[in-house]
Amino acid sequence: MAEQVRKSWLRRRIERALVRGFTHAYETIKVNPGKFLWQLRSAYDLPISSFRGLYSLDVEHLDSVADSVIRGGMKLAAAEGAGLGLAGIITLVPDLGILAGITMRTIQKLSLLYGFEYSTDDEIADLWIAAASAAGVDVSRELIEKEVVNRFVPRVIQRIAVQASGEVVERWAGRMIPITSSVIGAALNYWFVRVWGERAKAHFRQKHLRAREQLMAREATIAAAPRLSS
Repeated sequence: MAEQVRKSWLRRRIERALVRGFTHAYETIKVNPGKFLWQLRSAYDLPISSFRGLYSLDVEHLDSVADSVIRGGMKLAAAEGAGLGLAGIITLVPDLGILAGITMRTIQKLSLLYGFEYSTDDEIADLWIAAASAAGVDVSRELIEKEVVNRFVPRVIQRIAVQASGEVVERWAGRMIPITSSVIGAALNYWFVRVWGERAKAHFRQKHLRAREQLMAREATIAAAPRLSS
């Protein structure tokens, strides 16, 4: 009984911390598309001058870069978890706030990598649909409010926090013990970004393939138009 009460208390703490963390990420954290495009060209040798050029590259090449992006987020999250984890449960709230930021930056990079920017409200809403997919949340009921992004995103964040708190509470329970919390914090943060990153990658990859098919169909129609008119 006492164990159940402790886990219920921990889950509520995690849920509230994730809501605050992802809300802060929504309001303040955004990967600069121009800088990331430069990074794709310089660090990964992608021969592109715009994100549209990603649709002409092999998908397997994009997948390889995506894996590298996810690994980078995992390492950063693990280092952050080991540092803040030294104090155990005391640092749970700031830890989750930073982890939410790292996770969202990873998801934003994956979105850009597969050719999806997020400058308009509709694109921002799509980004958070991807975040929900990474958390294993179905937001179909919330899609009716997608056009009002300032109302849509907070509802999605709440759904993400509820799902994620239940998913990690068993793993995070070890951080009640400061002696082992540094190692556990690093491992949990590493796991968190890996799982969410892989889910987000699958989401954007599938969306990229659909967009690529539509683009190829349009190009084929345009190419066929002169022959039909002659």
